[in-house]
Amino acid sequence: MTLQNKLLKTVLHPNVMTMSRIVAVPLLVILMMYPGKIALLLAAALFSLASITDYLDGYFARKYGLVSNLGKILDPLADKLLVTSAFIMLVSLAYIPAWVACMIIGRELAVTGLRCVIIEQGEDVSASWLGKYKTGFQIAAIIPLLIHHSYFGIDFGAIGSVLLYGALFFTIWSGADYFIKFRKLIAF
Repeated sequence: MTLQNKLLKTVLHPNVMTMSRIVAVPLLVILMMYPGKIALLLAAALFSLASITDYLDGYFARKYGLVSNLGKILDPLADKLLVTSAFIMLVSLAYIPAWVACMIIGRELAVTGLRCVIIEQGEDVSASWLGKYKTGFQIAAIIPLLIHHSYFGIDFGAIGSVLLYGALFFTIWSGADYFIKFRKLIAF
């Protein structure tokens, strides 16, 4: 067995990477409970690493034929747990407005429910380009918001705040797009 195959069966297996995001959530929350500069830098590094696994698990699953039903369920769940936990903790630190977090988390829950209906009907639930922008902007906003402090004359909190409103825009737009696209499935 080659080293590549051994890595794919262990650390680089898509489901292992997905589970690592779930395991990262309580660590992220603990780090954010003590919002000093070092803890927030560690939280930003942990969140960044976890976000990278979001891309890599899908890449490896498709490239090596490791797509599984477990992965199809756990991957979006892990993403939502990571992002919503970060947003909730950012609200608790007063780094972002609660209403923005409520809009983003509410959309995530609503679209997750809609995706369940879509799956029941046998339709494709692949993320659209809007969903990819939404995710990208959310991640891009959370990282500097976690860093929060100024370093080398760069105000990371301000950068994160600007990106947060981009994330809000794409979150609402992609949510509306999902509901418009699949309105026939939810018609009364």
